[in-house]
Amino acid sequence: MILTLSCPDRHGIVAAVSGLLMQRDANISDAQQFGDAVSGTFFMRVVFEPADGDAIEAVRQAFAPLAERFEMDWTLRGPEPRRVMILTSKFDHCLADLLYRWRIDELPMTVTAIVSNHPRDLIGHVDLGDLPFHHLPLRDSGDAAAKAAQEAELLRLIEATGTELVVLARYMQVLSDDLAGRLAGRCINIHHSFLPGFKGARPYHQAHARGVKVIGATAHYVTADLDEGPIIEQDVERISHRDTPQDLIRRGRDIERRVLARAVRRHLEDRVLLHGAKTVVFED
Repeated sequence: MILTLSCPDRHGIVAAVSGLLMQRDANISDAQQFGDAVSGTFFMRVVFEPADGDAIEAVRQAFAPLAERFEMDWTLRGPEPRRVMILTSKFDHCLADLLYRWRIDELPMTVTAIVSNHPRDLIGHVDLGDLPFHHLPLRDSGDAAAKAAQEAELLRLIEATGTELVVLARYMQVLSDDLAGRLAGRCINIHHSFLPGFKGARPYHQAHARGVKVIGATAHYVTADLDEGPIIEQDVERISHRDTPQDLIRRGRDIERRVLARAVRRHLEDRVLLHGAKTVVFED
């Protein structure tokens, strides 16, 4: 089981949590904590093996009084894989990478569906196997009624499949404020820049025109503020004057793949705790 929590920082939190687990004969295999001196907030992630026959609901009930005493925002989850829906457009390198990592058991998830605003044949060389595929076209993103209808169908799919996490794997559509709000904390986007900077179209061409020496990518939670959600993971590579815009695109794809995969895995393993506009990410 994995316990995550945040609360006002005070003495005795670690002792209280570990003491309760010891009383239930649980074995702690990993524990990480962080106290933010600026906000006075304490964060903790504990992985433990419960005693034989100790059900997760019983542990939740036992932990609830302690959580109330320390004013904790907390979750307790068992080993079941999260249910994940992947959204994509014409750029399919992130989709292909996520599916490969899922098939080799690197990502502990159940894929509920692949959704795209383009037909399946545009990603025909990606092996989807028997995964459900849904084409939700949006030919005119400026048509408010059409966008609302498309997002209503997407939300229906999310709810019908019991999806817990939505991954925008280079899904080239901006979610409405309403949908972003409904998916708060459970929708991850990969941005093809080391945020903040070079927003909008053709970011690698912008970077090339400015003579940048590093390029990067950023995985973040989606919010109503475009490309300004809490950041989960980032990475960069050094480049030089010899690199063309096509070189930057090629190298950028590699960065995007690994950054998105790391962000998704850390979310699936409950390593990411929201902290206002930021995140606390416990490394593995």
